[in-house]
Order: sequence, then C-alpha cells, then structure tokens
Amino acid sequence: MPDSKDGIVTELFISVKNKERENKNEIVMDIEGILEDKYYNKEIDRSILITSIDSYILAKDNGIDIKYGSLGENILIDLNPYNLNFGDKLLIGEVILEITHNCTICNSLAKVDPNLPKILKTDRGIFAKTFKGGKIQKNDKVTILKN
Repeated sequence: MPDSKDGIVTELFISVKNKERENKNEIVMDIEGILEDKYYNKEIDRSILITSIDSYILAKDNGIDIKYGSLGENILIDLNPYNLNFGDKLLIGEVILEITHNCTICNSLAKVDPNLPKILKTDRGIFAKTFKGGKIQKNDKVTILKN
C-alpha cells in the first residue's frame, strides 16, 4: 500500500490529430514529451498534463459527472499533486517528471459544462516536462520527489 507521498497511475491518455483522445495502457516519453502525442515537441514545459482523480470528484460533487480524460490529462493519478512547487519532481514508473506550472483553465472545459472552469479554477491539473524519459504504465507507483 502506498504511503502518504505515494500514489498510483489510474489512466493514461494521448492526444491524436483529428481523433478523440486515446486511452493507453502505457506511454513512452523523452525530453520532448510523449511519443505519439500530437503535442510532442511543441511546448516542452506544457507537454505533459497530470490530473488527480480529486478533480473528477470535485466536478461530480458539483453535479458534473464526466469521464476520465475529459480534462485533457495525459496522466491521471490517485494522488493530489496540486500543492507541489515548480521544480518538484515525480517518479512514475521509470520516468522522472519535473513540475513546470499549474494548468490554466481553458474555454474547452466550458464545452463540457459551463460551470466547470469555475469549479476547477485551481484544481484541473499541473504541467510537467520530462526530466528522465522512459515508460509509464497504468498502476505504476507515483512518488513525490521534493526539491
């Protein structure tokens, strides 16, 4: 059982050009982002979005029941990382990710529900970049590595 600083990868997603987001059992990344993702090698500091299941619970508690992946995340975890500082790192499987900044709310969330941007104002997710590449799989352990 994970300790208070550990969690588990619940779901993994990639964005594919002209298609719906794809749910994956594993993703592979290098310093330019997630291979096969349409945002690969675009904005390195925003290449990976990590979201907590807490965000989905918060939405549901406010009457918005949405499926995983709807918030645009690449990695969904059962640990809330939103209090981490920029530069803090997460060890996930064999990968180390560095937190770069909070995810800002975009208008695409309003398409899901007009109240969603307000509800998830500070709880949508965090962006990270790859510090050490490799593979992440569903159910991999997530460990916070504080600076």
